[in-house]
Amino acid sequence: MAEGGGGGPRRKALSLLEAARSRYESLQISDDVFGESGQDSSGNPFYSTSADSRSASSQDEDEEQLAAAEGPGPRGRGRCVPRAVAAERQQVPGGACFFPTFVLGPTHKMPPTASAMDFFQLFVPDNVLKNMVVQTNMYARKYQERFGKDDAWMDVTLTEMKAFLGYMISTSIHHCESVLSIWSSGFYSNKSIALIMTQPRFEKILKYFHIVAFRSSQMTHGLYKIQPFLDSLQHGFDSTFRPSQTQVLHEPLIDEDPVFIATCTERELRKRKKRKFSLWVRQCSSTGFICQIYVHLKEGGGADGLDALKNKPQLHSMVAKSLCQNASGKNYIIFTGPSITSLNLFEEFEKQEIYCCGLLSSRKSDCTGLPPSMLHNPDTPQSRGQYRIKMRGNMSLICWYNKGHFRFLTNAYSPVQQGVIIKRKSGEIPCPLAVEAFAAHLSYICKYDDKYSKYFISHKPNKTWQQVFWFTISIAINNAYILYKMSDAYHVKRYSRAQFGERLIKELLGLEDTSPSH
Repeated sequence: MAEGGGGGPRRKALSLLEAARSRYESLQISDDVFGESGQDSSGNPFYSTSADSRSASSQDEDEEQLAAAEGPGPRGRGRCVPRAVAAERQQVPGGACFFPTFVLGPTHKMPPTASAMDFFQLFVPDNVLKNMVVQTNMYARKYQERFGKDDAWMDVTLTEMKAFLGYMISTSIHHCESVLSIWSSGFYSNKSIALIMTQPRFEKILKYFHIVAFRSSQMTHGLYKIQPFLDSLQHGFDSTFRPSQTQVLHEPLIDEDPVFIATCTERELRKRKKRKFSLWVRQCSSTGFICQIYVHLKEGGGADGLDALKNKPQLHSMVAKSLCQNASGKNYIIFTGPSITSLNLFEEFEKQEIYCCGLLSSRKSDCTGLPPSMLHNPDTPQSRGQYRIKMRGNMSLICWYNKGHFRFLTNAYSPVQQGVIIKRKSGEIPCPLAVEAFAAHLSYICKYDDKYSKYFISHKPNKTWQQVFWFTISIAINNAYILYKMSDAYHVKRYSRAQFGERLIKELLGLEDTSPSH
């Protein structure tokens, strides 16, 4: 029977999207794929239970040069078990193999009555806030000893410090052009919270606000004024959440708010865009939870400056090593962009039982040790989905064509196991599984940026350490919301990200009762 109207194309598009969704879910390796060998574990692209493929790949390990292989090849597993992983496999009765299981999610079970403040204080507890109070008061006293007494100043209290943070965080929800707009009579005024603290008092706290008041003889790093807070925040990330096996190294999207761009002069806009640091993260690709933060300062025009960081892949390699310093021995799969991807880095990570899949660029990547023939486009025209592969041991270099040549370096996925990229108009485009996995996990991070980057605090101070502080506070709140969505409290009251931020602001300002009975 002929279908009328646009029902046929629409059903086809929906079926393609459903197929893409199911394939993406199958790539969430960390969730339910591991288990005893059988139907559940046979589709795992990271392991092989085939003795034939094991012996075949062992021969490749002895070769000094990358051996060529043409695709597309037969579906199935052609990957050997990496030595680091094979050592952890345990034999159970009946010959079945048991693989280590990744337990994804929060490490602590929060009660259904947990408030937004409870989740926020998993990363910024009261002892950290009390330290801010002590350091701010110390700095105010020292400042006045040097420049004269300030009769309008009184020591800040813990309640005032929470309210101060609440006002700053409110700019991430309402995106006002200045935090001082809260007390104005304009469009961005907020009378409901303006009564908690007067504008002059807020400005005094903002003037003297500090995390570390004075430099000690042991502190030589440019981030000494915020390093204790970053260390405490990292401890909170590590102790409250277990990430999935698949993670991504990248720079989160930190754009100027359109309100700022519309109100700034051209000179002010140029000044605002010149940040003196670069912020990198290691992020769980299954949930979006940011597991680790690394801040690289522009401390001058030397080899370690930000300008050099943009042009020298070896400095990006340093960033990657810093982000993965706590990932050794955990069999993580790390996805990387062109500036980080390199053969030397991936081989070093493999020795630490960290496996990688990265996009490669002959212009941005460190291509040392890679065959030049794979870095140049072939003279003969190619069809979409066609690819070439070269292998050495566990490492595979893939050159895949889809309206352009894309190159991938991986030691985490079988080069002969096939996947597909599903397009709404083009349908299925064949590719190696590593390409499909890379596209799936990176697209999730793009969705995270689209959803959460607009909730970064809008306040843009001149001091670099304060810029870093407000960015990391924003990341902590996003992480708190992710934990909230994974808790029982979310099933009691389903708040959106904006509603969660509003609740947190009111609780910091003391406008909401956060007791368990509430």
